[in-house]
Amino acid sequence: MSDLSKIPVTVITGFLGSGKTTLIRHLMSHTKGRRLAVLVNEFGTVGVDGDILRSCAIPDCPAENIVELSNGCICCTVADDFIPTIEALMAMPVRPDHILIETSGLALPKPLLKAFDWPAIRSKITVDGVIAVADAEAVAAGTFAADVAAVDAQRLADDSLDHDTPLSEVFEDQISCADIILLSKADLAGPEGLAKARTVVEAESPRKIPILEMSEGVIDPNVVLGLDARAEDDLAARPSHHDGADDHEHDDFDTIVVPMPEVEDVDALIKAIETLATEQQILRVKGYVAVKGKPMRLLIQAVGARVRHQFDRPWGSDVRSGALVVIAEHDHIDQTKIREMLGA
Repeated sequence: MSDLSKIPVTVITGFLGSGKTTLIRHLMSHTKGRRLAVLVNEFGTVGVDGDILRSCAIPDCPAENIVELSNGCICCTVADDFIPTIEALMAMPVRPDHILIETSGLALPKPLLKAFDWPAIRSKITVDGVIAVADAEAVAAGTFAADVAAVDAQRLADDSLDHDTPLSEVFEDQISCADIILLSKADLAGPEGLAKARTVVEAESPRKIPILEMSEGVIDPNVVLGLDARAEDDLAARPSHHDGADDHEHDDFDTIVVPMPEVEDVDALIKAIETLATEQQILRVKGYVAVKGKPMRLLIQAVGARVRHQFDRPWGSDVRSGALVVIAEHDHIDQTKIREMLGA
C-alpha cells in the first residue's frame, strides 16, 4: 500500500557509539539500486562528522546527498533545521529514492515523527520505518550507552537541547518508537549478553517487533528498508515519556482481532470503519478482507476516520479468510459492538 509519490524516509536512532554510522555506511554500499540521501545529526567534538560518510560516497549516494545538521539535537531544532533541509533534498535536480536520517544520540524520535505532518512536507515524504540501534553490551550492563561520559558531554555541548532526560528514558523512547531493533556489536556481547539485552528490549517495547543481531553494521538492506510503516500515521502506538497530558501510554490501549467473512459491499465496510472512529473512538483499524467475486485481497488501513484501502495481491491458493486489527483506548473498547458494526 505504499504511496509511490512520497519519498520514504528511514529514521535511525540510538546513542552515541551504538553503531548508527557504521550501519549507514553499510547501507550506502549496498543500495540495491536505490538513490540515497543521508541526513546526519551528530554534532560537536564528540559527534560523528558527516565527512566520514562523505568519504564513502558512491554514485547511488553522492557526496552532495549527504547533509550534516550540526546546530543541535534534531528533535529540538525541527523548524529551524530539519524542515528546510528536507525541502532542499526534495528539490535536488535528481530526487533521492530513499532518505536516511541519523539522529543525535539524545534525540527523542517521536517529536521528529510529528514533524512529518508539517504542511510543507507531509504530502511529499513518509516515514518508511524507525530503526533503533542498541549497543548489546551496554544494554545488558544497564548503562544503555557504551560511553556514558561521551553522551553526557554531548548533552552539555548542545545549547538547543530542551529536554534533560535520563538515559534510561531516552532509551525507552527509542525502543517504543521503533519498528525494528538492531542489537549492535553482537560479536562482542556474546550469547549471554545478547540474551540479556534482548530481555531488556522486549520488556521495554510496547508491541512485538523484530529484534535482530548485528555486527560491524552488516544487515541485509531488504530487512530494514522498504518497511512502509508510515510511522507518522501510527503515533498512538509509539508511546513516549514526553507525551502530553492528553496522550496515553501503551497500557491504556486494547487491541482486538476481528475475523472477517467475505464482504459484498466494500463501501459499506469503509463507512462502518469511519463510524467506529467517531462513535466508538477507535484509533486504528488495519488488516485485510475477502470481497465476493474479487480474486484479490483487499488491504485496509485506517487512522481515526481516515481510511485507505486497495487490492494488493491475489488470494491464489490461500484460504479467503480476512481479519481486521482494531486498536482503541480501554474505556472505548466494546468488542460486541465493534464486531456487530463490522458485520463479523
